[in-house]
Order: sequence, then C-alpha cells, then structure tokens
Amino acid sequence: MAAMRTLTVAGLFLAFCALGLIAVAISTDNWYETDARRHRERCKNYSNKRNDPGYIYTSNNNLPLRMLPKERNVERKGSSVSGEMLPRAKRHLLPPAPAMESLCSRQFNSTVTGLWRKCHREGFDLETEDLIFKGLVPRCTPIKYYYSSSALPRNLPVNLTKTIRQDEWHALHLQRMTASFIGMAISIILFGWIIGVLGCCQDHDLMQYVAGLLFLMGGTCCIISLCTCVAGINFELSRSPRYMFGIPEDISHGYGWSMFCAWGGLGLTLLAGFLCTLAPSLYPPQSSVVHKPRQENGCV
Repeated sequence: MAAMRTLTVAGLFLAFCALGLIAVAISTDNWYETDARRHRERCKNYSNKRNDPGYIYTSNNNLPLRMLPKERNVERKGSSVSGEMLPRAKRHLLPPAPAMESLCSRQFNSTVTGLWRKCHREGFDLETEDLIFKGLVPRCTPIKYYYSSSALPRNLPVNLTKTIRQDEWHALHLQRMTASFIGMAISIILFGWIIGVLGCCQDHDLMQYVAGLLFLMGGTCCIISLCTCVAGINFELSRSPRYMFGIPEDISHGYGWSMFCAWGGLGLTLLAGFLCTLAPSLYPPQSSVVHKPRQENGCV
C-alpha cells in the first residue's frame, strides 16, 4: 500500500513538473534562434570596399596566381600535383564576389522564434536596435496561422511560383499541427493530473491507472508536436529556390532553450505515466472466498 502511494505521488509530482516545463516552452519564444552578426559584419566589410575611379578591387581569394606558402613549396618539390591542387581548393573557401552580392542583397537579422511570434534578439544588431528604439521597426511580429501569400518577384516562372505557394501551404500545416498538438498535450496532462490527485486522495486504483494512461496520451501528443516542429524548421531551411529562402553558411542557427524545456516536459510526462500505471499493480489483492453449496442428487 505504501509503495503504491509512493509511486502515485512521484508520478503526480513529475507530471506537475512536466506541466510547468511545457507551459514555459509554450509561453516563451526561444524555440529556434539565429545569429547573423558574422554575416552582417562580412557584408558590411564587403560593401565598404573602394569603388572610386581608377581603383580596381580584386579579392585575394579570386586571384588566378598566388604565392604558395613555404610548406606548400617544400611539398611541391616532391609532388607537383598535390602542391597545385591545394592552393586552388583554398580559393573556394570563400564565395566569389557575385555570390557575396546576392547573399548581401537579402537582409538577415538575429532572431528568436516561438510558437506565437518572431522577435529580434536584444543587443545583437545595433542598427536594428536603433530602429526599434525609434519605433520604426517592431521588436516582435506575430506568427500567422492563416494563409497569406507572400510577395514574389513578377519575373518568376509559373511552375516555380506554384511550387512556392504549395510550400507555403505545407509550412502552414506543419505550424498548425505543432501548436494544436502541444495544446492538446498540456490539456490532457492537466486533466490526467486532476484525475490522479482525486484517485490518490480516495485510494482509488482505477482513477490512478486512468491518470497514467492520460499522461501517456499527453506524451504522445507532445511527441507529435515536437516532431512536426522540427520537420517544419527543416522544411523552411530546405525550401527552393535557395537564393530566396536559403540561409548563408556564416549565419549560426539552432534550437533554443524553449525547445529543450518541451523535450524535458515530454520525458517527465512519459515517466509519470509509467509510474501511475504501475502503481495499481502493487495494490494488495482483496479476494473474498465465497463457499457455494454443493449440489447433490439435484438438490441444494
């Protein structure tokens, strides 16, 4: 009896902690983060190159002939092929000038994205911070859960335009699934926690078992929500054409602490469901033996 109550109380405590973690994840915006400081600095340095008449700007990485390092000169004496290939491979570490112009033509900001809004990261971009302080740019913009077509260039082919519109619908469906299933998860876990508390107060093993099943069901909804969230982010990163939707390599991006709170809440929810479904099996059996009268010769 004591072991059953201990498992039930532990399961309810873990479910309560899971509710807190999932609620924090839903109410915060640090699901996905980007840091564009290095990209903006690189574009700024590229735009500040001299363009006055009579000055020819040539990037060092695009020069057809470059002086080899001393180590490469030594290697070149032994094998001329390897010595020639390595410097040429080094030239492709940085994009050429036309690629830099196409990348810098799009403005990238350091942002954090949640379920409900997308915000500029504070203290990352000084120019953006100045515009936000003047009220010209909002700090956060809400995420739309209804379809609104984005503005596209008019010179795009018809097939590419249709592909972009279909991708927008697909991304919208993934966003809706993420928000709806995380909402279902926290509602089911809260309902299961209430059922579990009532069953623990009344020593009702069936209610505790139902609470455990509800926790497992809420964990399943949470798994679906997080998987669709990850799928939506990966889908946005892989959309075509790359020059319109791709992210440059010098922009660091990844999942934030809100996402890890949601995954932690998922783990605690599944553990709470396991404990609450296991607890009724430790209930001591109450078998009442009833002696039925034997029938002899058709008489009782």
